[in-house]
Amino acid sequence: MHYRRLGASGLKVSEVCLGSWLTFGGATENEVAEKCIDRAYELGINFFDTANVYARGKSEEVVGKSLRKFPRSTYVLATKVFFPMDDGPMPNNRGLSRKHIIEQCEASLKRLGLDYIDVYQCHRYDPDTPLEEVLRALDDLVSHGKVIYVGFSQWSAHQISDAVEFQVKHNMDRFVSSQPYYNMLGRDAEKDVIPVCERDGIGQIVYSPLAQGLLTGKYRPEEPLPADSRAADPKQNMFLNGGKLDNAVLEKIQRLAPVAKQAGLSMAQLALAWCLRKKNVSSVIIGASKPAQVEDNAGAAGVALSPEIIKAIDSALE
Repeated sequence: MHYRRLGASGLKVSEVCLGSWLTFGGATENEVAEKCIDRAYELGINFFDTANVYARGKSEEVVGKSLRKFPRSTYVLATKVFFPMDDGPMPNNRGLSRKHIIEQCEASLKRLGLDYIDVYQCHRYDPDTPLEEVLRALDDLVSHGKVIYVGFSQWSAHQISDAVEFQVKHNMDRFVSSQPYYNMLGRDAEKDVIPVCERDGIGQIVYSPLAQGLLTGKYRPEEPLPADSRAADPKQNMFLNGGKLDNAVLEKIQRLAPVAKQAGLSMAQLALAWCLRKKNVSSVIIGASKPAQVEDNAGAAGVALSPEIIKAIDSALE
């Protein structure tokens, strides 16, 4: 395994991070989830990502229980806050108010069975809460030892700049991580989010680097969905058009197969290594429902794609 600094911080995280969105605590059995986490740890993966909203807290419980067997200093745990944790009408059960942040941090710590969270992230930007309130709440969590580093997911470049400017002006703990959607098929983060983060010492923790499994090549045009795939599972395919995949996109992806073969990589490894070609990308988050997937994905760490391979990828995807 290879490791990179998380932004400008001194924290080193594995280039491949094991996430738990749509899997642990939900579609994947707890026993299998623990086996995936165990295998990741054996392979040198020290970075694990979850969120309070994943399976409404069950994901945090599974991840926390599975990691408890390992020395706390040997792994980095990231979780998030923003989305509602129940379906009730109460107005303060969501967002980034000081109340919600503090309460959910305590709830996450309890579910995880931890004394502190390594990386605490704002799952989205909250336009209904003053930015100062959000940043002061996060800074207080760091000051009180509940959280070590802070970050965010899916914030715009403008929102990032405003936040960093306030943190610098008031001598607050700075953001060290950004969690954007980024992969070969979705490159919007390259336009302004990555450049702004590079300037401000914020590293990317990329989610969906395999485009929900599309870039593994297992979905083929005009062919039935693999029975054990995410697209075939109603619990996981809501972000894949309910399993109704675009054949034109699938045809493009199949053109990557000979490129991966030329590079001596699986298609998943090619896609992950493509994201990691960016120095500002600290880690790529993978999802897994079996240990074998973790093993294959971990093989992307340390891979340097040649200019010829990168050019071939762009050509294949037009």
